[in-house]
Amino acid sequence: MTPHPHTLFRLPFPAILALRYLKSTRKDAFVTFLSLVAGLGLALGVAVLILALGALSGFQEVLISEVLARTPQIEIELPVGTGLPEVNRTAERLASDPGVQGVRTVVKGPGWVLTEDRRPQTVEVVGIEGLDGLYLAADVAHPWGLEIGDRVQIASPRPTLTPLGPPQPRLRTRSLAGTLDRRGGPDDLPRAELPLDVAVSLLSPTPYRLELDVGGFARAPALAARLASWMGEPEGEPDGDQGMLPAGSRVRTWQEIEGPLFFVLRLEKAMMFVAVSLIVLVASLALVASLALVIANKRGEIGMLGAMGATPEGLQRAFLLYGLILGGTGALAGTVLGVAVAWVLDRWALLPVPEGVYFLDHVPFVVEPPDLGMIVAVTLVLALAASLYAARRAASLGPVEAMRR
Repeated sequence: MTPHPHTLFRLPFPAILALRYLKSTRKDAFVTFLSLVAGLGLALGVAVLILALGALSGFQEVLISEVLARTPQIEIELPVGTGLPEVNRTAERLASDPGVQGVRTVVKGPGWVLTEDRRPQTVEVVGIEGLDGLYLAADVAHPWGLEIGDRVQIASPRPTLTPLGPPQPRLRTRSLAGTLDRRGGPDDLPRAELPLDVAVSLLSPTPYRLELDVGGFARAPALAARLASWMGEPEGEPDGDQGMLPAGSRVRTWQEIEGPLFFVLRLEKAMMFVAVSLIVLVASLALVASLALVIANKRGEIGMLGAMGATPEGLQRAFLLYGLILGGTGALAGTVLGVAVAWVLDRWALLPVPEGVYFLDHVPFVVEPPDLGMIVAVTLVLALAASLYAARRAASLGPVEAMRR
């Protein structure tokens, strides 16, 4: 809609000129059409970028939630050789701290599960305090046709040395008590959870680990730093905080445990952003071509305005504003379109994925505000750069040179 004439006269000259060039006439309808195409290209580029990052963020959010479901908020790895009595005393001291809501003793290590008619399957053997049976990952138990009560052998990579013969493999046979849902990333080993004493007999010597629940992942870093300062060999009863942990203990938060995974996810998103941003870059180049065509079409008029007293700075601001209006409108339209489509696709799960390949049944979309802000900022910067280049070209035309045909 064309602004009212009285409104136009209250605007500065660059704004009046930019709005005038945005209005299509029969003579320059094709030029205006190309400008709209350039703005539409920016809008589609922004929408595609939002959808691509939204899908990636959705997958990553599901993956992170699954990983964190099995990741302790704080893990303390005690030195190898620490006996179970000392482990229990340390766990009791930690449980008495007001910032700790729960302590669990575990051991971890690689191993295999075997049955009579199946090849060995590599698993992560996890011994958990208080567990009363064998629990095997469902993606191992179900394809093997295992049912509750079936006998399964667990083998350790560490053999038992004998004085009179060759080393003997460590094998433990247990009845299957239940299955575990797949938790973690696609590269994680399936888990086989056992009672703590059984796992220790398989994996020994292996360090005991204490997994702490501190009431939330956000509380973990501060408490972990405090725990790290409690290192020392206690003599008798600990004096206050000193000697809470045996010397040589290793304190890690969930961020440190899953640090490599988080780094890969951040790198993946950055590379996706750079790759898909090329669409917006191409649309910005189309904006440069559109502005150049407008300048060529209005060459005589620009020269006449210069002869009538329009300054090069004023002409430059006019074309800069012209490009920013197109770029800003395209960025806004693309943002609305991308967010709306992402919401619809996620709300009704319209993009299914093959079952058994991924750990979810549809493509999730999560549009994160920082990603949205970065997309809009990059789009506006590229539109500004394109507009500035064209605006300088317009401002560099002398009145006499511009009016020559």
